[in-house]
Amino acid sequence: MALVEDMYNLGFSNLMDNQDLFTKVLNRGSKSDMSSRDKTLSTPLADILSTPKEYVFYVDVPGLSKSDVQVQLEEENILVVKASGKRKREDGEEEGCKYLKLERSLPQKMMRKFRLPQDADAASISAKCENGVLAVTVQKILPSKPKTVEVAIS
Repeated sequence: MALVEDMYNLGFSNLMDNQDLFTKVLNRGSKSDMSSRDKTLSTPLADILSTPKEYVFYVDVPGLSKSDVQVQLEEENILVVKASGKRKREDGEEEGCKYLKLERSLPQKMMRKFRLPQDADAASISAKCENGVLAVTVQKILPSKPKTVEVAIS
């Protein structure tokens, strides 16, 4: 409803011209609880794959090692990926050498939350961090087949 109110108050034609409002409207759902958190906290990009047996969450964590990344489960169905740390400088920096420009810096803190589907097995979660991508695998609870019981007729 708030989206409709924003469109009405500014006029629909102005929506595309006002980039800040357009960005605000698109990000409204994902940043609704940002007021209580640190404004320097960023949201890493993610892909979610659903296979017949599992869900796989691919989260970009470029330049971070697995010791910089945390994967937690909150409230039994909220998968939380947190990362804190700085990008490691390239190997080979010798005494007397210094960087003239650092443009590839990462935010100090990153966090992303995912609500797990009902068929996700919260007890069966694994994670692997490789080449700047964190892969979190959550097994699915396979639907049980209905049990058929033969009843003898006397």
